[in-house]
Amino acid sequence: MTPMTTEGETTTPADGAKDARRTAKRALVGRLSWGLADQAASSMSNFVVGIYVARSLGVTAFGVFSLAWVTYGVVLNVSRGLATDPLVVRFSGVSDASWRGAAARSTGTALGVGAAIGAACLVVGLALGGSVGPAFACLGVMLPGLLLQDAWRFSFFAAGTGRKAFVNDLVWGIALVPAMVVAARVGSVAAFVLAWGASATVAAAYGCFQSGIRPRMTGARGWLREQRDLGYRYLVENVSLSGASQLRAYGLGAIVGVGAVGAVRGAELLLGPFLAVLMGLSLVTVPEAARVLRRAPHRLGSFCLLLGGGQAAAALLWGGALQLMPDRLGEFVLGDVWHSAAQLIVPVTLGVAGAGLGTGAAAGLRALGAARRSLRCQLFASACYVSGGLGGAAVAGTVGSAWGVAAATVSGSAVWWLHLRSALREHHHPIPEVRTS
Repeated sequence: MTPMTTEGETTTPADGAKDARRTAKRALVGRLSWGLADQAASSMSNFVVGIYVARSLGVTAFGVFSLAWVTYGVVLNVSRGLATDPLVVRFSGVSDASWRGAAARSTGTALGVGAAIGAACLVVGLALGGSVGPAFACLGVMLPGLLLQDAWRFSFFAAGTGRKAFVNDLVWGIALVPAMVVAARVGSVAAFVLAWGASATVAAAYGCFQSGIRPRMTGARGWLREQRDLGYRYLVENVSLSGASQLRAYGLGAIVGVGAVGAVRGAELLLGPFLAVLMGLSLVTVPEAARVLRRAPHRLGSFCLLLGGGQAAAALLWGGALQLMPDRLGEFVLGDVWHSAAQLIVPVTLGVAGAGLGTGAAAGLRALGAARRSLRCQLFASACYVSGGLGGAAVAGTVGSAWGVAAATVSGSAVWWLHLRSALREHHHPIPEVRTS
């Protein structure tokens, strides 16, 4: 019997399939939109913090703040590799009960990582002293809250509730306002680090209220054991990425001076609005790629190409717009940092475009669970990043370092795509096992 609509019109199975596809597309657009909105809120907060510190403290103190920032990036990637990356790969689109149990253990793992590494960072900061030590000591105190807030974001996106992640980052941004005002009155790098971390802790606590889940640090050991096939590879992969950035920053500071670190960070801040788009997409690319793999595996390659190519093109357009920025506007945004950062816009833009292209392939490899391949790619890309950044600095200072990183990033992106092509071929045409008698 032919199905009837409420108005007496007939529908066919083809119509139902079209409706299902339209519904799926609307759901995809909705999830991507919340990813962009969430990262816009997060990146805008980071952008405002960076600009405020740069204008308040000058290029040298901003360099110290940037060293603490890249250190946080390393620890953040440790947490993601062990806690939230396996959650996103294996618990996206699952039942609510399954997600809640996994989220409790995943966020507990992130909290435990923050407490352990934060304690070590506090001890190192107190031992260092000087202008750098207090900033690192304060970072150590704030790490548990910073990592838990980030873990809630990824947990919400794994559940397909990006709206909650957006609200959480909005809470962080609101809490930043009074915290930054107080830090400005103190006028030290340590005060700004404390203000930044304390506001994140407020958002982390709100995440517990949003989810109705209490992080289970006692479940961290079990989580690490269950996810060890992915977690430890993602840990090495993530740390090699952020560790390369940290080595480049420390090496650049040693070769050229701490002011050079501030100049590079200033150029990256100019790309902040675009990076908000790139990072926002990164929150949902792996879950979406995993969904594409389950529903239409033959479309995964084109999905990744569209994703990476679109990000690379957008980066080039934004960099071109920055080239037209008047010096007065640049000085208004970055203060004294502008003149040194403006020389780096072209190479930094090319580096970001290369990274954007590579993220498409990286999302595909993560969705396929090809942890060995993605690890090889990241180790290669990180080695190129460090050698290019430090080699360029030794040859031509800050500008040479920026061009070296740009060349390294484009080379790394090519390797990501070569491995994705091989992984897709293996997935579609698996090699049969050879049985021996």
